[in-house]
Amino acid sequence: MSEPKNPLRTRKPNRLINEQSPYLRQHAHNPVDWYPWGDEALQRAKDENKPILLSIGYSACHWCHVMERESFENEAIARLMNNNFVSIKVDREERPDLDQIYMDAVQMITGRGGWPLTMFLTPDAKPFFGGTYWPPEDRQGMPGFARILAGVANAYQSGAREVKHNVEKLTEALGALAKYQPPAGDLRPDLAVVAARSLAGAYDSINGGIGGAPKFPNTFVFSLFLRGFAGEGDESMAQMVRHTLNKMARGGIYDQIGGGFHRYSVDERWLIPHFEKMLYDNALLARSYADAGRALNEPEFLLISRQILDYVLREMTSPEGGFYSSQDADSEGVEGKFFVWTPAEVERILGPELSPLAERYFDISAEGNFEGENVLHRTIEPADAARMFKKSEDQIESAIATIRAKLLAQRATRVHPGRDDKILTAWNAMMIAAFADGHRAHHEVRYLEAGRRACEFILSKMWNGRTLLRSCKDGVARFNAYLEDYALLSGAMVDMYEASLEPRYLASARMLADIILERFLDREKGGFFFTSEDHEALITRSKAAFDGSTPSGNSAAIMVLLRLAEYTGEDRYRGEAERALRLFREFIEKQPFGFSHMLEALDLFQRGATEVVLVGDSTAAEFRSWVERLGLLYVPNLSIFIADPSGTPANGTLPEQVRGKRALDGRLTAYVCRQRTCTAPITDFKELAKELGS
Repeated sequence: MSEPKNPLRTRKPNRLINEQSPYLRQHAHNPVDWYPWGDEALQRAKDENKPILLSIGYSACHWCHVMERESFENEAIARLMNNNFVSIKVDREERPDLDQIYMDAVQMITGRGGWPLTMFLTPDAKPFFGGTYWPPEDRQGMPGFARILAGVANAYQSGAREVKHNVEKLTEALGALAKYQPPAGDLRPDLAVVAARSLAGAYDSINGGIGGAPKFPNTFVFSLFLRGFAGEGDESMAQMVRHTLNKMARGGIYDQIGGGFHRYSVDERWLIPHFEKMLYDNALLARSYADAGRALNEPEFLLISRQILDYVLREMTSPEGGFYSSQDADSEGVEGKFFVWTPAEVERILGPELSPLAERYFDISAEGNFEGENVLHRTIEPADAARMFKKSEDQIESAIATIRAKLLAQRATRVHPGRDDKILTAWNAMMIAAFADGHRAHHEVRYLEAGRRACEFILSKMWNGRTLLRSCKDGVARFNAYLEDYALLSGAMVDMYEASLEPRYLASARMLADIILERFLDREKGGFFFTSEDHEALITRSKAAFDGSTPSGNSAAIMVLLRLAEYTGEDRYRGEAERALRLFREFIEKQPFGFSHMLEALDLFQRGATEVVLVGDSTAAEFRSWVERLGLLYVPNLSIFIADPSGTPANGTLPEQVRGKRALDGRLTAYVCRQRTCTAPITDFKELAKELGS
């Protein structure tokens, strides 16, 4: 990633110049005497009895860039920081363990969170005060950062009793967050369904999505709704998914020219995005659109899924096969500049024949919708345009494809937003899973190959034979991996098995799951810690369970353990998954929104898997055809088992519940098993599809 232009590059760089993180390197020429997190900084704070100023952000964060320009490049503010604090910069994507702890702390202090996260710590790294973004001087009711710095420095020196009181309260509260107590009572048998209906109460029936502005995709909520539709036949759930995904696909949150989704919409209509693009959003949304396309028979959703995957291959894939982390909201120091258009630009690029259609179809106007320019979005359908322009729908769709191609080519000549090119294990795992599922949904070999290359990259560069590493940049992998890295990568390996039917992926999934049980398990109470037993000691060992924009480590671990229990028949996988679900039961019941992916795992736990056993010659064309056609169906909780005509496992293993199946009269034969009960042999794919849809 190219570093932002800075007129003060002649200034001597600080310690961050030696870091790998693009985010940290962006601050390497600040006049602030920055340290990365580590023993050197922590020891200096102790030696000099100075408080620590901890600033946490990430490369694609718009307000992080704003605070850097306004405050960290400000010589007077830098002097205040250097004279009174030991200042530490952290990339939250490299160190989510630190971000988790101190974000919890700032939410306790202020009632809200976000980035940049600005925390003040004692020399032993315990928090006593904090916030998020502060302007350089008092503005719009917000105190200026300079005033905050002076006040905190004074309080630390002269108000030791108050600081100590704050430290004790916060440290106790942070420790309590990890001390979940297993409640009495059983899991309610319909909990996933009841929770989905509760979440539906926050649905925006006008614009789709959950709640108002700012509006996030909330992928897991709509995946849960889709499961509700499939399991309960609840058409209202299907309609909420259809309406929301339609609105998002037509809005400015979706890049109408290049594919891929921006982080979120600042309004309730999905019109104006916060322009950064994150790998994890696009991984999760590619899968959501593929699932909804299959479940709801919506070809456009399948197209959106394909466009997301193609965007990632084009712009977010390293030559070695790993996937980059994010693209900035800003280019040339201006938010959204790369993505917006004026009518004059469009007319110059497209000419008089195509520009009227482009302006009408993508709602491009002289007044604009974003600071005098236009975020492209769709307000009409191709059929509407066909009537308006007196063309056939085929002609309109061909013209729109030409418009997109021409605008994309022109946009490629602009100064691109910065790209954070570090490769993160957990985020790559989500993208691998999306490409594996994309192969099944679209029959695109290149998608499976993308998943394979990324798996090979991680296992060759980020796995040392015993330990997984979190982040890789410029060929160097660093940082002990976290629960989410192991759990999501294990789940991605299961997805790769289901896409390829190659048993090596199941073997890798089991290896990673076994490490979770060995190094992350809370043996006393159940559930899983954020960090492994051999991780750096921090002020608390958290146990993250709340699902946000990505799955919590606990949700991901529960899900993959349940899936592996189906494939292996190992009771310990299912047992620890169940123990974790019971540990978090009361929280799931009270706060379903914060556990929406865990509710998907609960759905698998309570409904059980739909097991398809295919018995036949796995090299035959008919067998391959059946596997491909299976990929076109939406079957949540699907497990696929393969046996040769005699019933001997052809790939992987056959657990007890699906053993003993034979081919009928030498023909390719399928069995569908649910709750340890199997159908009669099925030799016609239409009958198999009918059974799976029942």
